[in-house]
Amino acid sequence: MHSPWNAGKTRESFSVKWNWFRIGVVAATCVTAVTLLAALGLAGSFVFLAPSLPSSTDMRNVELAVPLRVYTRGGQLVAQIGEQRRIPVTYEQIPEVVRNAFLAAEDDRFFSHHGIDYAGVLRAAAVNFFTGNRAQGASTITMQVARNMFLTQKREWRRKLQEVFLTWRMEREFTKEQILALYLNVIFFGQRSYGVAAAAETYFGKPLDALTIGEAALLAGIPKAPTDTNPIANPRRAHERRGYVLRRMRELGFIDEAGLAAANAEPVTGKMNAPLNDVDAPYVAEMARLELVRRFGEAAQNAGYRVFTTLDPRLQMAANRALRLGLLEYDRRRGWRGAMAQVALPAQADAAALDALLAKFEPIGNLDPAVVVALEARSARVHLKGGGNVTIPWDGLAWARRVTGEDARGPAPKSAADVLAPGDVVFVVSDGRSTAQLVQLPEAQGALVALDPDDGAIAALIGGFDYYTYKYNRATQASRQPGSGFKPFLYSAALDNGFTPATVILDAPIVMDDPDSETSWRPENSSGEFGGPTRLREALVRSRNLVSIRILRDIGIPTLVDYAARFGFARASMPKDLTLALGTLQATPLEVATGFAAFANGGYKVEPYFIDRIEDASGKVVYRATPKEVCEPCGLPATGSGEPGLDVPDALQLSAAERGGLALLPKDRIAARIVSAPNAYIMDDIMADVIRRGTGRRANALGRSDIAGKTGTTNDAKDAWFNGFNRNLVATVWVGYDQERTLGAGEEGSRTAVPIWVHFMREALAAVPQRLRPRPEGVIELPISRETGQLATADDPDAMEELFMADHLPGGATSMGGETVPGAARPTPPPASSEPIF
Repeated sequence: MHSPWNAGKTRESFSVKWNWFRIGVVAATCVTAVTLLAALGLAGSFVFLAPSLPSSTDMRNVELAVPLRVYTRGGQLVAQIGEQRRIPVTYEQIPEVVRNAFLAAEDDRFFSHHGIDYAGVLRAAAVNFFTGNRAQGASTITMQVARNMFLTQKREWRRKLQEVFLTWRMEREFTKEQILALYLNVIFFGQRSYGVAAAAETYFGKPLDALTIGEAALLAGIPKAPTDTNPIANPRRAHERRGYVLRRMRELGFIDEAGLAAANAEPVTGKMNAPLNDVDAPYVAEMARLELVRRFGEAAQNAGYRVFTTLDPRLQMAANRALRLGLLEYDRRRGWRGAMAQVALPAQADAAALDALLAKFEPIGNLDPAVVVALEARSARVHLKGGGNVTIPWDGLAWARRVTGEDARGPAPKSAADVLAPGDVVFVVSDGRSTAQLVQLPEAQGALVALDPDDGAIAALIGGFDYYTYKYNRATQASRQPGSGFKPFLYSAALDNGFTPATVILDAPIVMDDPDSETSWRPENSSGEFGGPTRLREALVRSRNLVSIRILRDIGIPTLVDYAARFGFARASMPKDLTLALGTLQATPLEVATGFAAFANGGYKVEPYFIDRIEDASGKVVYRATPKEVCEPCGLPATGSGEPGLDVPDALQLSAAERGGLALLPKDRIAARIVSAPNAYIMDDIMADVIRRGTGRRANALGRSDIAGKTGTTNDAKDAWFNGFNRNLVATVWVGYDQERTLGAGEEGSRTAVPIWVHFMREALAAVPQRLRPRPEGVIELPISRETGQLATADDPDAMEELFMADHLPGGATSMGGETVPGAARPTPPPASSEPIF
């Protein structure tokens, strides 16, 4: 017989076990149901959101916002231009220390998880639960790539699900190396910098492969809060974040203790660095940007296009130095305007404190800001911003006579204290070692443009002292009067209209009455002197205004307008009066240089161009220049139409080596002859005399016999020019003020512009052999009288040789069958005679 108590105990034990079993079944059922529901929900969410996600093809074809990059012809980088500063790099181009720094900072299990780090998710959830905030994130590198490249930054469940699905898809489509490279190219680092390569330039001014461990760690710490932890915005927070990344790198075995200590000892500086360009040519870079936008629209400047210009990097750097040096030399002659500012020197002035005083002063061109810290009797010690102390010796101070008026200067200084005081903030040009020269930002401006006379390719161009101070490009935008620099075009027209180099014209006062007013025009020579009867060659060599006016009056204004238009000068810019003889038209330095190219290349019209080719982001050439080129063997007649005749055949031409050597030049690529070969040769010879013994004789410093040119100075010396060339290169220099005013007494093209041209050409023609032009057919050399310009008799002791075009000989000679026959009748109306004309 069983006890009732035992029976109750058995039933109770069975019930408890049964209850736990039922609980387990219910729990399992619930978990399964929840899992199934979650799976169904996730599947449904994927089906719903899939259309909004990029396809695999889209992900592979994604285009980063890559700035326009501008290069020289040889591939040296000139500029990067765009809304975002970015330099795409491959995985192999990213140093291991940089990759490790980002893995330590963002996702140390990146190479082991499949896009979502579940351990990281649980850790972040626990931290957020116990701290009560959402500061701890669990985004992997893959998730960050998905979010940055394809999604928004909104914090919502829809976007988070899209991020998860896209992460899964990316892990299937890309290798880990590809994903890491994408991440390091797309993340934002502040200061308009996207991608680690651009950030390295922005914050350290160096390429990726030159970064130290500390610099790599600092960059890796920025993406978490790029606007708050970059070293420019907040050096302190950047330093703290770098310390965290370095500790993680040490914990993960990426660096050793010695590396950690060295990296922690590196200073954190807050300095913005410009892009690392190989060649300083910002004016040409902006020209390239404008042309790209004109051709392909505004979006093109962020679409990864590459523009290859015609610039020669050596010549461009020479142009930069020459123009800046020339403007500084001119500015010194104008006197010392005083320090930029005065600051209070601290009692204990260490380098950091002095740099802080100079924080708001930036370098301009090749000028560095500095503060005067001490004076000696005839020297000054200054602190360069970011460069330590240097000394300005007396030869760097002695020029600084105080400006006392519009064109007046005080006495020469006798001591450093006459020029500077401690605390003065000034500009200096440093030699990079221990000495410097006192300078000031020039008020006058200038431009230099150089081009290849064979096809018009611009080899160098600078449109002002400093592009970043004022972006106005004076080489292409400043239309100014070329002054006497226009006279060669007048004299070339004269040679085609009955004049010869021996024609004698009267250099004497002339009065032109204005019928519409009571005033009279009384032009003068710049020297204020008159030479009487003057041969045409001498008139151009000495730049005689009155002779030029008489020549124009004889050939006629319409004749000169038509003739000058051949060279590219706009008809509308040329005044229809006799002042045109003095160069009162409006032209840019580029237009003037293009005109002189016709004299340099033997009489052909070329069009200036600066873009050789344009490539899109994939490297496909979407534009290639097809300039007209000089083809001397083609034997084109001088039509003046600007186009070769229809009967001109294609020609085999020897081009420059970099253009492929021998090539069949199509008819539409042949430059038109606008001046006959004899005319161009004689003008070249006369302008060589301008340098040998005329207004351009300062150019003799080059010691070359194959150069020619013409100075130009406008009324009241508001513009100073020099246009010079040899067979290889044409260069034009302009100096003046943006707001037109006189350059000052004695400041003419010969003094102000020629030295800049010489500085440039000394470098441009270094190691270039002299290249004299061979005398073409149709040019005859005859003895003439220096006084009358007529053929000289055999017993004339003062006879000289002169060049003539075969169909324009002096009175008493003509050309028959290639022989010169004295005493024959002249075939053209004789402006030359034994008496001066006009």
